[in-house]
Order: sequence, then structure tokens, then C-alpha cells
Amino acid sequence: MTMLKKALVSLFAVITFAAVITQPINTASAASKPTGSAIVKEGKKYLGVRYKYGGTTPKGFDCSGFTSYTFKKKNVKLPRTAAEQYKKGKSVSKKNLKSGDLVFFKTTSKKKISHVGIYIGNNKFIHSAGKGVSITSINDPYYWKSKYAGAKRVL
Repeated sequence: MTMLKKALVSLFAVITFAAVITQPINTASAASKPTGSAIVKEGKKYLGVRYKYGGTTPKGFDCSGFTSYTFKKKNVKLPRTAAEQYKKGKSVSKKNLKSGDLVFFKTTSKKKISHVGIYIGNNKFIHSAGKGVSITSINDPYYWKSKYAGAKRVL
């Protein structure tokens, strides 16, 4: 009888082990969206990377290449162009901006979105323009303030 008990205990252990290892792994934390501060931290890794028209990698970025690459590194897919990115997310007023929001500008025309960056707080955004990836005030009176077109929250 003890041999039967040992066999039953072993069988129970095997069944329990099989039940545990076949349970789905909780991937909720991996699938959840990153925080705005995580996006900003990722973006700051590329400060100084040169501007390259059509650039989508750390070898050289244009504005939307920079934002799409930065968000992609945190598992958030964005369209390729600034105009297409502007169609995503929820509109946010300038006074309610949070880190990680996308900020948009009309730099080439009064009608079309042509530039995008990532809001980092304190009225500043990180973006790729002529000097490469840098941090600029959205209220810069010489250029950006008059070109500001809106913001979107995609997180």
C-alpha cells in the first residue's frame, strides 16, 4: 500500500507542476503603456543626434522620425509623419500639457502640421530640428511660440 501512496503523491506532484507551468504568464505590466517620464527619459538619450531629413534612427533624425523612434523604444507605435501623428491621441490644451505629450507646430504653412516634439515639462519640448535633437521652449518668442498648433496625448 505504501508503494501506491508514493505513486499517487508523485502523480499529484507532476499534475500540480504541469498545471503551474502551463498557466499564462501575466503580461499586463509588459503590455501597459509607459509613463510620460519614461518617454522623456528615452528621448533625452538622443540629445545631440544630428538632424537628417527623413531620418528615423540615431544615425540622424527628422522631427517625426525622432518621436516615432522614441515612442517605439517604449512599445508605442506612432505613424511616421508629424501630420499623421497629429491625428492620433486626445487633444490637450497648452495649460494641461504633461510630460510625454506630443506637441505640434506649423512651420512651413499656416494650414499644415509640419513639426512635432515631445513635451518634457516646464514649457519645454525635446525635438529634432536644424541643430539636431535638442530641448527648446514652446514659448520661444522668436520662433516656436507663433508656430504652436496643439498637442496630443497618446499615452
